[in-house]
This record gives sequence, structure tokens and C-alpha cells, in this order.
Amino acid sequence: MRYDPGADPGAMTRREVAVLVGLQASGKTTFYRQHLVATHVHVSKDNWPNARRRQRRQLRTIAESLEQGRDVAVDNTNPSPEEWGPLVVAAREHGARVVAYWFPPDLAASLERNALRPGRARVPEVGMYATVKRLRRPRLSDGFDAVRTVTFDGRGGFAVREEDDPGERPR
Repeated sequence: MRYDPGADPGAMTRREVAVLVGLQASGKTTFYRQHLVATHVHVSKDNWPNARRRQRRQLRTIAESLEQGRDVAVDNTNPSPEEWGPLVVAAREHGARVVAYWFPPDLAASLERNALRPGRARVPEVGMYATVKRLRRPRLSDGFDAVRTVTFDGRGGFAVREEDDPGERPR
């Protein structure tokens, strides 16, 4: 736990695991660099391209960071509960809050940004099409403490909107 200077004197806040959810080239890493780099450890399977058990290594890195009292941002596509579920469990095991940052899909724009990536940073288009088929908007009912929708603001930055439970709209 850490001191939150915006809270009551002496108040402590829980660690946080930010789970970025969106297509490749949707702005997740840029968002991390603009908004989370100063406060969250960057965890991504892309950091270990040759590791044999990247999921295990990712979960170990998350656990170690939380044990050290550090917040974590998981920067992968995380398209469905199968991918984000273990992240929610790991956060809960360490008493951390879990916040989903949802990047709504814009396949055409992601394909354009991806085409501008150099060499090995470019994702094969077939991988992007496979991800969009599996991509699902996260919900509070998936175990998240908060779901925030992230969109481009048209000025080179991002707009972030806190959601009520996006999967459970009143009738």
C-alpha cells in the first residue's frame, strides 16, 4: 500500500493493476507512455519475445511488482476473459484494484497505424483480424473495479471516460 497525497492524511491506497484491452495498434502503448509511465510498471509479453512461458513470466512480474508496492500496467491485447481473467486473479491475490482500460476497436485505423510500424514491430494483418474476432468489451462483472473507455482526443492525446458497468445497461 502507498500513501495517496490526495486522500485524507494518513490514508493509504491499494495497489493497482491496469489491464489495457484493445487491438494491436489501437494506442495502448502510447496511452501507457502518456498517462501511466510515471506510476505503473510496464508489463507486456512483447518484452519477452523469445521466452517459452510468457504468460507465467508475466504473472510472476506482476506479482513481484505488487509485492514491491508498485502499480502495474499490463499492455497486451487482452481481448477476452481468457486472457484478462488470470490478471484479475493475480491482482486480487495481492489485494490490488483492477482497472480495465478499454480501447474500442477501429480496425481500419489500427491497420493504418500498424502499416506505419517499422519491421518486426508490424503485426501480421491476419493476427489483427483474429484479435478483433475475439475482442470483447470488459465489464465490472468480469471482476474489474473500474472500466475506463479510452479514445483518441484528436489533438495527439487521449480522452478517458469512466464507465458504469458497460455490460449491464438499465432497461
